[in-house]
Parts: sequence; structure tokens; C-alpha cells
Amino acid sequence: MQDRPPLPPFTAASAKRKTRLAEDGWNSRDPEQVALAYTEDTLWRNRSEFLSGRAQVKQFLRRKWSRELDYRLVKEVWAFRGDRIAVRYAYEWRDEDGQWFRSFGSENWEFDANGLMRRRFACINDLSIEDHDRKLRWPLGPRPDDHPGLTDLGL
Repeated sequence: MQDRPPLPPFTAASAKRKTRLAEDGWNSRDPEQVALAYTEDTLWRNRSEFLSGRAQVKQFLRRKWSRELDYRLVKEVWAFRGDRIAVRYAYEWRDEDGQWFRSFGSENWEFDANGLMRRRFACINDLSIEDHDRKLRWPLGPRPDDHPGLTDLGL
């Protein structure tokens, strides 16, 4: 098994780096690549959906990004200890009718010794927004280094 650094136990710097790598991965919207960050037997709760294993994660992500169009995500470390990181995040997306949403949430992550995420528990709320209310505006893909984070955006 190949390591996926940074590895636990996390420091403030390594937790921040791990969080940014996760954000960049999700902003790629590539289910095959994103799923590689999780153990084969990963356990998830995402809203009211429960997933078990990397194959279900891939299916979930394919569904997600087929309906959450123009997806852009920002994550921020909330707390960390040992092999766990808690993050808060916001992402913006539009549906097929052009309605924009900002989804807010928090996640609790647990990693194995190789740096793969073993457990992910996500709570998410959606808010309908107008295009002029969007705050996450950059070309699709990873957030540019000079784009503000959640705290700077007041989110």
C-alpha cells in the first residue's frame, strides 16, 4: 500500500495541508482520482446517505457531480488531533435549470497510518442563492492560492 502524505499524527501545518489536498481533489471533480484518497473499506455518512467502500464512494461522486454543476469548494481546518481532522466547508454549484446554491457543512475525518481516509462523516445544508451572491468564482479546478478562504469570505 502506498502512503498518501501528510500522515498522522497531524500537526497544525500537516492538517492544513491534508485539508487543502482534499479540497483540490474534490475541485477536480474526478471520482476515480478522488476515491484513491479513501481506504478500500472506507465508511461514510453524507447527509442521510451511508456508504461503505471505495466503489460506493466512486458511484456517489459520479452522481453528485452529474447534478451539482460548476462545483467549487473551499475547506478549512476546524480542529485536529492524532489521526483525526475536523473541517468546515462551503461549496457553490448550480443545478441543470441554472439555479445556484451554496452548501455549507462540516466533516469529521479519520485516517489510517498510510494517510488514507478511513471514515468520513459529513453534515451539509443548502442555501439557494442568486448568481450575484456567489463568492467562489475561479475557473473550474483547484482554488487559486490567492483566492480567499472561508474566514476571509465571511463564511
